[in-house]
Amino acid sequence: MSALLLIILAIVIFVVAYLTYGRYLAKTWGIDPTRKTPANELEDGVDYCPAKTPVLMGHHFSSIAGAGPINGPIQAAFFGWVPCFLWIVIGGIFFGAVQDFGALFVSIRHKGKSLGEVIEENIGHRTRILFTVFAWLVLLLVIAAFGDIVANSFIGASYGGSASNGSVATASLLFIPLAIAFGFIVYRKNAPMAVATVLGVILLAVCVAIGLACPLDLPKNFWIAFVFVYIIIASVTPVWILLQPRDYLSSFLLYFMMGAAVIGIIGATIVNPASTSFSTPAFTGFTVNGNFLFPTLFITIACGAISGFHSLIASGTTSKQLNNEKDALMVGYGSMLIECVLAVISLIAIGTLSADGSQAAVKEMLGLEAISPTIIFGTAISNFFATIGFGEAAVNATKTIIMLAVSCFCLTSLDTGTRLGRFMFQELFAGTEAGKKLKLDNMYVATVITAVFGFVLCLAGYTKVWPLFGAANQLVAVPAFLALAAYLKKIGKNNKMLYIPIVFMACATISSLILTFKKNFEAIFAGAEGTAMFTNILQNVIIVPLVVLAIILIIDGSKVLFGKKNA
Repeated sequence: MSALLLIILAIVIFVVAYLTYGRYLAKTWGIDPTRKTPANELEDGVDYCPAKTPVLMGHHFSSIAGAGPINGPIQAAFFGWVPCFLWIVIGGIFFGAVQDFGALFVSIRHKGKSLGEVIEENIGHRTRILFTVFAWLVLLLVIAAFGDIVANSFIGASYGGSASNGSVATASLLFIPLAIAFGFIVYRKNAPMAVATVLGVILLAVCVAIGLACPLDLPKNFWIAFVFVYIIIASVTPVWILLQPRDYLSSFLLYFMMGAAVIGIIGATIVNPASTSFSTPAFTGFTVNGNFLFPTLFITIACGAISGFHSLIASGTTSKQLNNEKDALMVGYGSMLIECVLAVISLIAIGTLSADGSQAAVKEMLGLEAISPTIIFGTAISNFFATIGFGEAAVNATKTIIMLAVSCFCLTSLDTGTRLGRFMFQELFAGTEAGKKLKLDNMYVATVITAVFGFVLCLAGYTKVWPLFGAANQLVAVPAFLALAAYLKKIGKNNKMLYIPIVFMACATISSLILTFKKNFEAIFAGAEGTAMFTNILQNVIIVPLVVLAIILIIDGSKVLFGKKNA
């Protein structure tokens, strides 16, 4: 299969989908450009703060991207490029982008409230409590995992890392004051956005250049501590100071990464078509390597097609910054489709390095002791430029910039996740006796508690329960769809386009959890020992309440949707 043909086909399909289905949803749901948004109505300079459209697009895109659209497709590639590509396209257009756009829309129609409070108003109090607790726990897992990922991407060469890692660390540190300065000149000095953007991107390139020349060499423990102190500060800082400008500027790294990948594919195809072709076989059965196509493929690709985490971002931070309802389509629906393009590029990356989508084969080919989707992605893209004729320095610089981009997006998702966790913790205890007495609804208290729990989970070994994250993350999409469907019913709008996503995601997540439970159960009785036994038991203990929660959410939501219960 030609990588060039595949990426062009994907881009054309997504553009058409945006102009047709995206606009259809906006018209059907009743997007109203004249309606005042929560960012303007409730502006407080901390969380509610109207953002210029490109700035908000940068924040939302950076926050939802993370490493997901790179990791998911690469890890699922052993199923073959055909089913992976089809799910990225179909899932992205009719599931993921609809969820992101819908969560943003329903939140701005509820004064920028997070998904939990929207659920209470449209489904019920019990459902809201269960969802909020569940979503907060999912966010703790995100914080723990991304904190570890970022720390690993910063580790110096003397401590088991590499010079590239040190370069990423230097550039990332320099990027923080650059973002603050950008926010100051745009929001307080009213500098023209175009001028500020050009200057900001140039200085971002300078940060990368300095990083390449002066890599830091520090251990992982230092970086873990630094990251968690950083997110505590960043998640309570007014959004215009750091979150908006940093995410906006970092989005240019992702645009560069994607643009470089497309240019590399085109250039390498012209020079040597074989270097951008791959023969990953199409799916030929219901299982591959003992893994069922359903639900494994759909859970594994995750952010490349749909991610429940996105709905938390859309209804958590993005909805509090949207300046005009008309921008919801571009920010919500459009950002997800761009992420789907990145997912297709990731699928191409593994396909050009491994005929059967095997990461082990790439590991052996590169002679590495360990392999990761990020390394696979960076290697494939840099190989394209090597084929074109770029020198070693340019190829190495490309790898470093890709690692920096992934690290920036993980850091963005990390502190956005902490801010979301703070919102949910505050909402959970707002108006309660415990909240008043212990100040649990205070933003600083809620932030510290959320970050500390994430820190403890990071050090305690989040990897023991990380295999459940895929299903847990996708499970968040179910109440997101239910809340939107219930609201649309309440205001008399068509919500039938949400029924299939609700049923499909519910079936996928519950069946994935049940299959994992079965696998763990069999391992326990087969005589698993030590850490393996503990991990299997721990996962099964967590799976049971997750499945019960899913069933309760579906029952409560169905009662509202089909007229048997009033919210």
